[in-house]
Amino acid sequence: MVTLPADEDLRLCVDTWRTDRVKLRAASPPSLRGECMSTTEFVRPGHPGGLVDRIPARRALIVGSVPYLMSAALGLAAAASGGLSLFFPDLLAGSPITVGSLRGTALVILVAGLPVLAIAMARTRRGSSRGLVVWLGALGYLLYQAVMFCFATPLNSLFLLYVAYLGLAVWTIVLVLRATDLPGFAARLMQAFPVRSVAGFALVVAMLNASAWLAKILPTVGSSDPTTVLGDTGLLTNPVFVQDLAVWLPLLTVAAVAAWRREAWGILVTGAMLAMFVLESVSIATDQWFGSRAAPLSSSASMSMVPAFAGVALVTGLVLVVFCRHLDAVATPRLLTPDLQSASRGNNP
Repeated sequence: MVTLPADEDLRLCVDTWRTDRVKLRAASPPSLRGECMSTTEFVRPGHPGGLVDRIPARRALIVGSVPYLMSAALGLAAAASGGLSLFFPDLLAGSPITVGSLRGTALVILVAGLPVLAIAMARTRRGSSRGLVVWLGALGYLLYQAVMFCFATPLNSLFLLYVAYLGLAVWTIVLVLRATDLPGFAARLMQAFPVRSVAGFALVVAMLNASAWLAKILPTVGSSDPTTVLGDTGLLTNPVFVQDLAVWLPLLTVAAVAAWRREAWGILVTGAMLAMFVLESVSIATDQWFGSRAAPLSSSASMSMVPAFAGVALVTGLVLVVFCRHLDAVATPRLLTPDLQSASRGNNP
């Protein structure tokens, strides 16, 4: 807490928001600028109770430039992998359903995943916690698809490019998480954040997703031909089942429980995975369309899944919007002095 002398000139400007809330801006003395705190409490003696306000510092949430450079390199690798796979299908190998689905995924990477990544990085660089959440979500989505490129596609001439894409995705996420200012993120959460509603939704998503995969896998356990679960994909295993059941769904569950307990890291990861699931749902709807067009008789792709996953993307996107609306909070004063109250009334008839 920073205490200013009674005779110190603390210039206060009261602006009225459209929502009739009051935003307090404090022009502090030069000696206090650059205060290395997530929030600073300003107290001005001389008034009953003083003036106390918590003002979030607009500091960068990602420390250093390396995470940005790594994300840019990842974007180039993902763009090359997606572009070549989409526009040069002769480079790909495998059954029509796998080639068609991969091309659909590549399209979403190019028109949604990479633009979202670029915009989120730019917003984060300006100090937006919303940008950080979406940035991590876009990275998670790109990592998910990198695994699919490497393990759901028969070996082809783009293999080394796919491996570079996967490696950059993994290490970019590691570097971004390591450079994240978690206390700074926590300071941007609004007090009225509906954390338990969001966490509850995330837990339901994890439970339903796991149930859907287990319903397909368990009947084949102990059967004479367990590969029937792979359908006509021609794959040796299903990297979707592997990723979801071993990594993403457990991560979502643990993060949602931590968010329920109001732990900052859990809230951050839960929000990021909501962003990831929006992109992934759009991607599934698109690859189902491409796969069904490439192999109309295939049991592994269906046009009926297109509107279903579009709906999942919409619902998850609405929850993500609610999540983001409660970030980047600008604190409002807990106590206004009489002169500031009158100023507020004068600007807000």
